[in-house]
Amino acid sequence: MIEQALVSVEDLAFVSVLRNSTFMYPLVNAGHILGISMLVGGIVPLDLRLLGLWRKYPMMVFVDVLRITSAMGLGLAVVCGALLFATAAVDYAGSVLFQTKIVVVLLGVSNALILGQVLNRQHIRSLPMNARMPLPLRAGAVLSLVVWVSALVLGRLLGYF
Repeated sequence: MIEQALVSVEDLAFVSVLRNSTFMYPLVNAGHILGISMLVGGIVPLDLRLLGLWRKYPMMVFVDVLRITSAMGLGLAVVCGALLFATAAVDYAGSVLFQTKIVVVLLGVSNALILGQVLNRQHIRSLPMNARMPLPLRAGAVLSLVVWVSALVLGRLLGYF
């Protein structure tokens, strides 16, 4: 039943056009990569700041800018990734690498939402600039780095296996 649904997705007219297009597929792929770069490019400096780097800069400058950049990147990566998935839905759905990547991405999103709540509760705006971040934030930052780099690596491996 699931396989039939995935085949139906692959057979959609716009998916067929995307799969066979000389220009559209590479543009959607580039959009996926741009989204990933915005996501990881925003997450890594934010996590490193939570871990204590760049203490001479206010924490909230990182949070306010990079959280939005990362969220926009995630949105773009998900939309473009869903389109790429649709072109070979049966193969991707059966791939352990893809399944693991999706679980890791969901873990990363969950961790980011939890970190956002902790940031709001910890009154980070009132901490001195050089203050060490509370342990839950530092632990979440380490988890975030591991999760998003893992998602990036898993996604790249999908193209080879």
